[in-house]
Amino acid sequence: MSFLAVLFALLLEQARPLGRGNPVHVGLRAWVRWSARNFDAGQPHHGWLAWSVAVGAPSLLTLAIYWLLNEWLGWPAATVWSVVVLYVTLGFRQFSFHFTEIRDALADGDDDRAAALLAKWRQLDDSELRRADLVRHVIEHSVLAAHRHVFGVLAWFSVLAAFGLGPAGAVLYRLSEFVARYWRHKSARQDLPVSDALQETARDAWTIIDWIPARITAMAFAVVGSFEDAIDSWRNCELRASRDNDDIVLAATSGAVNIRLGDGYASPVPAGVLSGQERREGEREPVPGQVPEFAHLRIVVGLVWRSVVLWMVLLALLTLARLLG
Repeated sequence: MSFLAVLFALLLEQARPLGRGNPVHVGLRAWVRWSARNFDAGQPHHGWLAWSVAVGAPSLLTLAIYWLLNEWLGWPAATVWSVVVLYVTLGFRQFSFHFTEIRDALADGDDDRAAALLAKWRQLDDSELRRADLVRHVIEHSVLAAHRHVFGVLAWFSVLAAFGLGPAGAVLYRLSEFVARYWRHKSARQDLPVSDALQETARDAWTIIDWIPARITAMAFAVVGSFEDAIDSWRNCELRASRDNDDIVLAATSGAVNIRLGDGYASPVPAGVLSGQERREGEREPVPGQVPEFAHLRIVVGLVWRSVVLWMVLLALLTLARLLG
């Protein structure tokens, strides 16, 4: 019943989104801080222990509740639990208010306010960005937020639910992303001293967990966008020195809607890889596409929503096949 769980969770999240500072997120932040304080002793094995407690324990608890409900009350109760978990972990409204505020500021021509809002969202200083760079950063951050709040959650939920593990995958994915970002941010601000070993563990675990979802998102964008250009941009990204998961998602987005995304609009390319000719080491290959403009925000929103529809169609077909099989 994965399709029904996702459908009801999305509808509920659109109708009544979780507010900022809700008790669930406050409790999870407290749990993550407690895990770091009590299990982070600065060594690699302590890092993995702290990460396992912070991420693994809630995931296993989610799974245990799912199994108990399914055993005692049947699949309807287990499906309701899946909806509740997805409601907390999945959804646009957990980040879209940032995008809406920035888009409105850009529409009003207030670039300074848009830059300030983006800096607050990214927790970085974006105050000196030109308008074209500002729009590019808004698109990039919005696409990555959609991947982490929606498509990555859908990927892990769907895979583990197919093996009878219920919504545990959604919790595993969202908490893995959260602890990697939260511990790095808190350590930088010195609010919560976190060892380098724990930060590295969280970063490595997140890279592994996000590897498959990032490529699923890239493929979805290619299917609902310009397929050939998206695959070509993805291939070129894979051929570069950096194969970061975020780079894959941004490369596919760039090709799917024909805009320039990524660091500096171009990336170092090994000699002869893309052009077939010998190039000097470090020379940059021009990245195709248009410079991002305000109108592209609407195009990217359409790309994301078409990808959601694609996911729902696939889940519906898989659910139907399971019922008929």
